[in-house]
Amino acid sequence: MAQYKVVVVGASGAVGQEILKVLEERNFPVGELKLCATSRSAGKEMVFKGKTYKVEETTPASFEGMDIALFAGGAASKEFGPLAAEKGAVVIDNSSYFRLDPEVPLVVPEVNPEDVKKHKGIIANPNCSTIIMVVPLKAIYDAAGIKRVVVSTYQAVSGAGAEGISELTEQTGAVLEGKTFAPSKFQYQIAFNLIPHIDVFQEMDYTKEEWKMVKETRKILQDDTIAITATTVRVPVYRSHSESINVETKRKMTANEAREVLSKFPGVIVEDDPAEKRYPMPLFTSGRDEVFVGRIREDNSLDNGLNLWVVADQLRKGAATNAVQIAELVIKYGCLGKR
Repeated sequence: MAQYKVVVVGASGAVGQEILKVLEERNFPVGELKLCATSRSAGKEMVFKGKTYKVEETTPASFEGMDIALFAGGAASKEFGPLAAEKGAVVIDNSSYFRLDPEVPLVVPEVNPEDVKKHKGIIANPNCSTIIMVVPLKAIYDAAGIKRVVVSTYQAVSGAGAEGISELTEQTGAVLEGKTFAPSKFQYQIAFNLIPHIDVFQEMDYTKEEWKMVKETRKILQDDTIAITATTVRVPVYRSHSESINVETKRKMTANEAREVLSKFPGVIVEDDPAEKRYPMPLFTSGRDEVFVGRIREDNSLDNGLNLWVVADQLRKGAATNAVQIAELVIKYGCLGKR
């Protein structure tokens, strides 16, 4: 089997570490590996397949001769992404910088794999909440069409990186001891609280996170006629995002048909048995790559409506696993270095 030269940018962060795990678990054909990050993380040692690597500071020279550049997200994407592509690496980027660029494919492998072939050096990984939503939506879209989507998210603190995890841990301990712990990563105390505010506020008082779900979903499904509205909420959960999704279909789809369609769709696990109290939860989906769907019900207020409860690990399927799956497609379709 051919081996490939891979560079991971942002390797020391939460998503970067997860990318390394997924590369190893999926036995991705890494022939040469380079780990890069900011100057602050340079020199840190990390292990991949039993071998210790030293993290280097990201520079233009980091991409010389590399086949695939996996960007974990952040400012490095804007600064180094186009440069890495110019040097011949296929860039798979987890940031939001390129997602809505009409020249950059936005890919979820279960949904629109063929779009990988259109790349001109950069392929964008969608927002984690978008990925989690669009996988089950695609199954319903293909079977019955979709007119409208109303989604509310319950997003884990790890979506804000390692600092979010630390803040929840330390703040929870402080509150339980009757002490105060001023928030820094989040706008307000996250321990024992919910914050209906993720990313910056934009037009119509929707946040950037909410608009991502609207605009990215339409791009991935290649359908601007779908009406989508979102409310995104940070919750005191370490890992795995949850979403309550209401879908209005173009034709009537029963709950039983939805279960059947979803159970056959790649990457989806239907966990839906109210009598046995079986439904997806963050606690049991963390560390998994599938998107779990339950609480499948026909909307009692709408003829062609369905309600879904969807949960998935946003660090895995919502970021690292999706990125590695894209890299696998690049190899499968033979479009390395395509310009």
